This record gives sequence, C-alpha cells and structure tokens, in this order.
Amino acid sequence: MSVLSTVAALTASRTGRAEPLTTVRHQHLDEKPFVLVPLTLAGETCAPLAALAGTDPEHPTLLTVRQPRNRAERFRFAERLAALLLAYIEGCRTETEPYTAGRGKEKEERLRFQRAPQLLLPNGEGIAYVRLLGRLTRLRATEGPYAVDPSVPALGKWLTWFAELAEFPNSGVLLAMTRLLAAHWATGQSPSEDSHLASLLAWIDPPEGSDGARVAREAEDPAVWPPAGPSTDPVFDRTLHELMTRYDEASDDRGREAVGRQIDRELSGQMLPTWRLMWRGVELLRDLPEGAHVPGRWALDRRWFSEYAEYLDADGRPQARRDQAVRAARRLARLEDAVARYEAERAYDDPLVMAEYELTGEAFTGTVTARDEDRFVPGDRPGSQVWRPTITLRTSTDTRVGLAVGTEVKSPARPGQGARILDIRQEDDGSHVVVLQLKGGFARKQKPPAPAGTLAETGEELTYTTLNPTAMPSALPDEENTPWTHGGPPQPYEPTDEDAEETWE
Repeated sequence: MSVLSTVAALTASRTGRAEPLTTVRHQHLDEKPFVLVPLTLAGETCAPLAALAGTDPEHPTLLTVRQPRNRAERFRFAERLAALLLAYIEGCRTETEPYTAGRGKEKEERLRFQRAPQLLLPNGEGIAYVRLLGRLTRLRATEGPYAVDPSVPALGKWLTWFAELAEFPNSGVLLAMTRLLAAHWATGQSPSEDSHLASLLAWIDPPEGSDGARVAREAEDPAVWPPAGPSTDPVFDRTLHELMTRYDEASDDRGREAVGRQIDRELSGQMLPTWRLMWRGVELLRDLPEGAHVPGRWALDRRWFSEYAEYLDADGRPQARRDQAVRAARRLARLEDAVARYEAERAYDDPLVMAEYELTGEAFTGTVTARDEDRFVPGDRPGSQVWRPTITLRTSTDTRVGLAVGTEVKSPARPGQGARILDIRQEDDGSHVVVLQLKGGFARKQKPPAPAGTLAETGEELTYTTLNPTAMPSALPDEENTPWTHGGPPQPYEPTDEDAEETWE
C-alpha cells in the first residue's frame, strides 16, 4: 500500500466514507458487459451449483444444477452457460475496422472487430472459478464415451482465453468488481475485507444520511447479504442439503419438479443481491471519466479478441494443458511489459496516481523559470552541431527530487519529447532548480524557432518522470527461431485422450 493509499484509508476511517484514489476510470466498461454471478457446491471446488448471467440488469438468466453430483446435470449447466456466453461473443463479431500492425518494413494493414466481449465477476475467486471451469471443459471429447455437446469445449476455450487475459493489468475482458472498485476508492477497512462486495460498496455508496462503516458491518450478515460466491454460506448449505435430499428421494417426477423449483428459488435468492450490487458498481464506475489511455488499451483487447476468433475459425485446437517452456517465457515477458506499461499509463492519465511517484522521488513537478531555445551541442560527427534547447524548472519547497543528473525523463504534457537532466541544485528555501535538455517533439524541425506549443513557456507547470508508457517491450526471438539448445521451435499442441479424461474437481 502506497503512502497516499494509506492516508486515504485513514481519512475514510475517520469520515466513514470511501476516499477516491483516482480522478479517472482506468478500465474500459462496455455498454453491455456480460455479468456472471456463479455459485459452486460446498466441498467440491468447481462443481457448478448455479449462476445468474446476462447483459440486462433487470432480466438475469438463472442457471441451476439441482443435483451437482450428477455429471450429466453439470454438463447441461455448461451447455446452458455456453448458449448465453457464445451468443454474446458472436454478437461482438459484427463490424470491423482497419488498423496498422508492426513498424517499418513489417508494417501491415489488418482488421479487428469494433467490439470485444467483457465478462464481469464479483471477485477474484470468481475469476479462479472461470479459469478452472475453462480448463475442465475445453478438452472434453465430443465423440465416443462421455461425449459432450460441441458447445461445451467451445465454452471452455473462450473461458480459458478470458482467464489468461485476466492476468494482464492492461486488459479489460475479464474483471472482478471488487478489484475494480478497490483500485478507484480507498475504504477504512482491510484489503481482505474489501474483497467482500457488499461491504466494499457500503463504504463507497452508503445510503443517504448513513455511515459507510456501520453499513459495512451490517453487510457482513450473510442472512441479509449472502456471499458473492462462488462459495456459499454454511447455513444456506444445510438448507440446500435438505432440499437436495428431498429432490433425490421424491417418489415421482411431479414431486421432484416441485422440490426443484424450490431449489431454484433458494439459489436465486442467494445470488440476486450480488447481481444488483454488480450493476450498482458498474453505475458508480461509469460516473468516473475515462482515462486518456483507456481507449488504446481496449483497442488492444479488440485486436486480441479478433486474432483469437480468427484462430478458432481456422484451427480450433484448445489451449494446451500446460505451456511449453518457450511459450511460458514469452508470456512472462509480455506480462512484465504489460505491468510496466499499465502503471506508466495510469500515472500519465491521473495526477493522483502520479502524486504517488512524486512522493517516492520517481517524478517531480515544477514551474518553468527559464528556457534556452537557441542552444546547440556538438553532434556525433566531427564538427557537427545538433539542436538541444533547455528549460529550467523550479520546484516547490516541499518537493523532493530523487532523480540523478543524466537521468532520462518524460513529461505527460509532451510524451513525445524526451528530456535529460543536466543539473539539479537545491536552494536555501528547500526548493530545487532542475535544468533539462530536450530532444525531439518539435514537429521534425531541426533548428529554432520551435513550433508553437512544442517548447514549454515560462510560467508553465510541468511534471517529469522516469515512467515511459511508450517504452519498447523486451525483444525475444520468434518461436520458429528458437535455438536447438533450448529445444528448438515448440511443436503445436495436440489434445490427447488423457486430456479429455481430466476429472471435474
């Protein structure tokens, strides 16, 4: 937890209401996200019990498994969920738009869908459930013994795709509502308590005239606010066990159906409060303005969606049970790059986030007091001169500049213009005077005068930081060029009969 987050949490604790951690929303929210509230059977990690699903806040679709220990009923649940989710995904594959991929000679024009699916779950445990459900359904056989409907492995492939992207902070295709809200507001409770959706929303959006802390304590009563899942409340488990026993022991179909409808009502009652909280969370997040880099990240999601949909159309093989070494290394490199890029973009979009880096000395803000527009320095070639203007910033008396002379920095105000710290001097009043040499960002001009707006004016306030959202990712060789010392190019994954026999637990 950063210093600012700690201060915000202490303030929330004093006032009884959540404090904002950001000034903008850092995740894309689709006009019609697919909300899924799942429940599993107690004692069995991935045995589906029920779910509320859909894109309409007023009309969720109820899916239940009246006897989760029955394998056939589990797969009927998967079929019904597939019918909903695959139709939603297909609805995103309508209109396309062109975009340019690659750079230099490798640049090419491609098409991507204008929409991508977005799946919202109540919490991180829900994402873990999606990952496990995807693993247990994508490899199922559609022929032979224990064959399943073709929609079941199709569902598993897409759930696995969602779950894999959920690890990337710059992706918004699969999000947990508690993580989303906690990233934008600080409450007066612990991070583990923030994983309780009802309690978290009580701090952020307490009823009029009420105190968030008190409402949060009331929200911990499972009789009023049942758990957001996938695990259920132990008291409810006993009720459910009694109903399932009556369901199994019913003497005829009519009696079994009557008990089944009672099970459906009980399960719906457990999930409806969470369903409503999910959409309230969506409303609160939509009230925040979208960060400047959010559309770019969503465009990348749409590109990934388009590429995976194209892959399934052309090939259709499911993701392997385990990544091969080369692919695992490439995935780790992508993940590290995504984390660094996402953190930099958040700071560039949001002064509250940038303030955290100013406190740690990785960024500083000052007012331009002087500039040298006509400055030239010796170039690489003998006798040559290159244009390198400078600006001088003076910070406030309480600003700490933790960067060294020679550090390369950038400003969110002019992200295409690099700068290097030439000198840092501390004044008697505690302020700092920083001299910066500028490079690029002058509309391709090689000599003064600088085009209007490209060189900071005297009196302008600027922030400089070592964060760089446009830094190039680490380069790795193509898969086909993997050296033999590392096993050579990885072989395409081929599902086996053993994969299809993986147990559902």
